[in-house]
Amino acid sequence: MIETRAENDSRQIIIARNLSKTVATSEGPLTILSGIDLVIDSGASIAIMGTSGSGKTTLISLLAGLDTPTAGSIRLHGQPLTEMDEDGRAELRNQLIGFVFQSFQLLPGLTALENVMLPLELAGDRQARQAAEALLQRVGLTQRLTHLPKQLSGGEQQRVALARAFVTRPTILFADEPTGNLDSNTGQHIIDLLLELNQEHNTTLVLVTHDMALASLCQRIIRLEAGNIL
Repeated sequence: MIETRAENDSRQIIIARNLSKTVATSEGPLTILSGIDLVIDSGASIAIMGTSGSGKTTLISLLAGLDTPTAGSIRLHGQPLTEMDEDGRAELRNQLIGFVFQSFQLLPGLTALENVMLPLELAGDRQARQAAEALLQRVGLTQRLTHLPKQLSGGEQQRVALARAFVTRPTILFADEPTGNLDSNTGQHIIDLLLELNQEHNTTLVLVTHDMALASLCQRIIRLEAGNIL
């Protein structure tokens, strides 16, 4: 059951306290994150940087409720994420969160338009087609509505993924290496779109990146090293 509190009005949309994640390996317990304290304001743009294995992807997976911490607590928009069961976390994700991944994760049998319409259709939105067409136009893909993912370039696929992420007007958007599979020119276009949409919709943007050019455009950079914030 998702609670409603006055804290929902707070500018602090993500609050993580003493967050830790340890997993079992053949060589014994491995600590991926240790004692993370993090507060992110509504509408902010945040870049999470660090070397491979520093815990970046694990951190956003925990903040998005895709994984559960070994210890610590997370509140999203005033809701106690770490006190919820999987159904509660899924409901909160559907209400608040959008995702953009390095690998695009488009459904191969659906057109660009159908991929973007899908989250709205699942929510029973009768205006799904109009909203999806408007977002695809916004990202410059008006001429690609009926194309399947395999008929699109990597940059076009990532723009479809962006449109799909923003079509539900998420309160928070998590992006994991959104330019990682793209050339520098295409990556720059995706960066510009991410930040434009972040500002237009006041969406809180939390992204993992190795790209300093992208990170420097965000309001704040968080650096991880060996599971700790520097």
